[in-house]
Amino acid sequence: MDFFNIDMNLGWKALDGYPDGIQERILTNTFDEQAGTGRRTRLLRFAPGSFTTEPFSHTYWEEVLLIEGDMAVADSTGEIHEFEPLTYACRPPHTPHGPFRTDGGCLLYEIHYFA
Repeated sequence: MDFFNIDMNLGWKALDGYPDGIQERILTNTFDEQAGTGRRTRLLRFAPGSFTTEPFSHTYWEEVLLIEGDMAVADSTGEIHEFEPLTYACRPPHTPHGPFRTDGGCLLYEIHYFA
């Protein structure tokens, strides 16, 4: 069977370079950022009150689905946009995004890949 249960209490790791309160849970991973190959699927969770302070940009495609919670994102002008569950983003490589914050916490489903 290709479906499997995800224990939401296990497998979470802090991310290097991210603020406290932001953790990932890798679901699948053949991703090699240095070689520019593969893909990664992960859950990303922000604890209530978590935030980042700088925009992000990376060399790969990123698709993001806000599954639960609240997320506020600053655009390139500094204007804040607030999002609710079942909001989706698809970002081409080198697209600046963020910073991010959440008041009540949130859970994101992300896919990273090279075209």
